[in-house]
Amino acid sequence: MNILKKTYDWVLGWAESRWGGWALFILAFAESSFFPIPPDVLLIALCLGCAAKSFRYALIATVGSVLGAIAGFAIGHFLWQTPAGEFTALADFFFRVIPGFTHAEYDRICALYNQYNFWVVFTAGFSPIPYKVITITAGVFQVDFLLFLAASIISRGLRFFLISWLIWKYGHPIKLFIDKYFNWLALAFTVLLIGGFFGIKHMM
Repeated sequence: MNILKKTYDWVLGWAESRWGGWALFILAFAESSFFPIPPDVLLIALCLGCAAKSFRYALIATVGSVLGAIAGFAIGHFLWQTPAGEFTALADFFFRVIPGFTHAEYDRICALYNQYNFWVVFTAGFSPIPYKVITITAGVFQVDFLLFLAASIISRGLRFFLISWLIWKYGHPIKLFIDKYFNWLALAFTVLLIGGFFGIKHMM
């Protein structure tokens, strides 16, 4: 946990740098495939430092995250298993070092993909679910790439532009609200959206 806290502080430190936008792009890219700290923390700090650039930072985070998602998809598709169906050394490395990426979580996601493709990716992209788990497993289970890409763009764009809009609209006071409640609100929004979709589908 001490290492994670130091990493968190290191990420926030980039908000004071003139390279903050590039750092946000790299962080968003890395978080979608292996890095443990979400880009939201740096996005919020950058938006607070210059509210006029909030939507620019949201776009940077979205592009970086989607490209990172593609990289995660490629890892899963090409490098995750041997031809015999066994985990590669790279897969074992991810299981060991990435928080929340366990064999049990992997098996659970596998079962979900059998029923819901787009919604699994969308939910992870917008909510607090570790996105890297989904991007890699989507490649492993050969989810339709265009569907995966669309879900990634929509969910990550919604998440980052919503955060940036809140900072742009309300400034520093909203930071405490985002820190405390955003994950719960994201989960509630996702549940309502998906629930509404399946409700309409059931009625039809």
